[in-house]
Amino acid sequence: ALARRAHGCSTGALLGRFGVLLQALLALCAFSTLMLKRFKEPKEERRPWRIWFYDTSKQAIGALFIHFANVFLSDLTEEDPCSLYLINFILDATLGMLLIWLGVKVVSWIVQHKKYTHLVFGEYGDPPQAAAWIGQCILYLLIMVFEKAVITLVLLIPGWKKLQQILLGYIPNPQLELVLVMFVVPFIVNAIMFWVVDSLIMRKYKQKDILNINGSIETPWTRTEESQALLSPDVDFDQSESDQDSSGLQGMNQKMKQPSYQVVI
Repeated sequence: ALARRAHGCSTGALLGRFGVLLQALLALCAFSTLMLKRFKEPKEERRPWRIWFYDTSKQAIGALFIHFANVFLSDLTEEDPCSLYLINFILDATLGMLLIWLGVKVVSWIVQHKKYTHLVFGEYGDPPQAAAWIGQCILYLLIMVFEKAVITLVLLIPGWKKLQQILLGYIPNPQLELVLVMFVVPFIVNAIMFWVVDSLIMRKYKQKDILNINGSIETPWTRTEESQALLSPDVDFDQSESDQDSSGLQGMNQKMKQPSYQVVI
């Protein structure tokens, strides 16, 4: 046991002063990727700050739940908590990611089938309502609970101890192991996961709120220059040869003021 402790984290190291500092730095760096993603979105599709906060805060709540669940589970046994945390994290980023995707799809289908409009991920009403955001947070947190429960059951399968020894057994310094487990690997993986999940649960503005002939309303930030061109009435600029006199010019001006619509069958 002493030899193992010389090459691994001690019990409680994840919640020690250095471990907490690494976790705070991880949270700051990881969530900065979501802000970067917002600025990388096309300008005409970029979410208002309030909508962006509603979308990303769901991920923040879910990520915090998963993180502290992993910390708690890693300290339950006498094994090296750093390697246990890393195994939990790797499973969350692989099998867990698939479970999250499946959970979002199933929940989205159910709420759309039941026509619970404000529980559709990314839909908050106009103006955005905090009640819709709270409801979606609860749904997303339930998906996280389901994901973590399945991962915990997977960890009960024998054979993980061998992988645990292989992953971090070559690192002699416990603090270096802590940096690797609590910052380097989670930052890289979380940045990818946050980007993917945000794209999964955000509202797809390109596919919604298109103005049609029946008079449905389009939200201001969803209309692009292309849609404006496609939705604008066709203006007939054609002029016959017989109208090329002064009276013809007046007739063309009247035609420009009265848009005509073309119906293609």
